[in-house]
Amino acid sequence: MGSSGLARLHGLFAVYKPPGLKWVHLRDTVELQLLKGLNSGKPPAPEQRVRFLLGPMEGSEEKELTLTATSVPTLTNHPLVCGPTFTRLKIGVGHRLDVQASGVLVLAVGHGCRLLADLYGAHLTKDYTVRGLLGRATDDFREDGRLIEKTSYDHVTREKLDRILSVIQGSHQKALVTYSNLDLQSQEAYDMAVRGVIRPMSKSPMLITGIRCLHFAPPEFLLEVQCMHETQQLLRKLVHEIGLELKTTTVCTQVRRTRDGFFTLDSALLRTQWDLHSIQDAIRAAAPHVAAELGKNLKSRLGSQQRPSPSWPRASEDLSSTLEHGSHAGH
Repeated sequence: MGSSGLARLHGLFAVYKPPGLKWVHLRDTVELQLLKGLNSGKPPAPEQRVRFLLGPMEGSEEKELTLTATSVPTLTNHPLVCGPTFTRLKIGVGHRLDVQASGVLVLAVGHGCRLLADLYGAHLTKDYTVRGLLGRATDDFREDGRLIEKTSYDHVTREKLDRILSVIQGSHQKALVTYSNLDLQSQEAYDMAVRGVIRPMSKSPMLITGIRCLHFAPPEFLLEVQCMHETQQLLRKLVHEIGLELKTTTVCTQVRRTRDGFFTLDSALLRTQWDLHSIQDAIRAAAPHVAAELGKNLKSRLGSQQRPSPSWPRASEDLSSTLEHGSHAGH
């Protein structure tokens, strides 16, 4: 495969990270599989060089020795002598997932690592499915954390949950417009709102662009969340705070990313597909989407009007104040 295979290994692709696997171990595994594929090709034929070898003279009965010009292979570049041709690849990791989370994880190879900065600057939304369990509270909002409280949840209904979620979405959508640095009275802001491409122009707190309940069967429920600038721990904390608003407690049992920008579960490579040919195909398939999305983001950034960035809310601001703010804004 050699250099021809390496030439097709520059770009972005997505893999599916299973729960319980650290992202750094996933990256190292992908690098190992790629190196294995690059070095598995048949090595080129060794160069020949002329050597004068000492041997018996032909036709001589007295066994006289003479020097004879002979072509012999040069083994200085043979893999068994100098080792494998490829020993290291530059692999970058996009928006990371913690150990317990699973789902779509974007990786970059070679020159594609330069695109990761553009990917961060695009402030693309990501989709998650988040599973919660009513009636329990732990010290770290995870199911396997230290149990600190048990509560009843018989009073919790689907309607109450949906009401809380709608208030959360409304308050965060207002914050999204604020952090977009757009003049709300301009035609540009109206056009971007119609196209649904309003995004913050700089780093901001976690912003939720959409949240809804997919399944409700107490004590379990399943949420779908569209957001940006999040961490998986913030999503677990969100589940905990939703429980407090419902006058009960909740823990998060699963966080699964189903989309990262234009990469979806369908385009994410499973562990059995972390090989050279599958990754090359994934990079080639993603290239048009990468160019289109990053080009669109560049135009929106150049055309936006810069205003002073709003002050960030305090880190200690909890969901209760957010809900109260959203209620006043919506009514």
